[in-house]
Amino acid sequence: MSVFAEFHIPTEVLALEQTFENAPETVIEVERVVAATDILTPYFWVSTSDLDRFEEAAKADTSVENLEQVDTFEDAALYRANWTENVESIVYAYTNIGALILEATGSADVWELQMRFDDHDRLRQFQEYCVEHGLPYDLQRLHDISNPKTSSQYDLTDKQHTALMTAWEAGYFETPREATLEDLASDLEISQQALSNRVRRGLNTLISNTLRVRSPEDEN
Repeated sequence: MSVFAEFHIPTEVLALEQTFENAPETVIEVERVVAATDILTPYFWVSTSDLDRFEEAAKADTSVENLEQVDTFEDAALYRANWTENVESIVYAYTNIGALILEATGSADVWELQMRFDDHDRLRQFQEYCVEHGLPYDLQRLHDISNPKTSSQYDLTDKQHTALMTAWEAGYFETPREATLEDLASDLEISQQALSNRVRRGLNTLISNTLRVRSPEDEN
């Protein structure tokens, strides 16, 4: 039975501590992570009022290298880089345990990780690894994915669930729309890009876990 867990991990023991120290107003939301052997390439959105300051800080940060801006959208920008150190727990989760990181948001004080494990034994292995390697963590929430009526059954994070429900209740999906992303982002007190990402990822997750494309063989 899959297990859904939310962790808080101090920034100083994970990644981009130097960046947050030099650009403390920065908020980073990981879009996805591409894993190749033990090298992780994260794609992440950066929300800040000063992208130049962020780039200067990130390029001097020893936990990332090869920083490259991929796209921009109003008050945020999409980057990719290579994580080089201080990410042992995430590397281990990908390469040894096979845990799925559903969402990762970093700020000056903490990284918020929302992860899915295949079972409680995989979760235990992850926790034991963190303790063994001196990686402090704070388990915020933990629940089994067993009730098909819950959002966690479909791998939705709480933030994605909140974004989708807020958009639906406000009439964002109606034609014509009864609310804009700007309206919804203001209500949720997050950036428009962060909201757009959560809605898009949430819809993608719902579709991938509820609508199945059958092969011709399945029809016979």
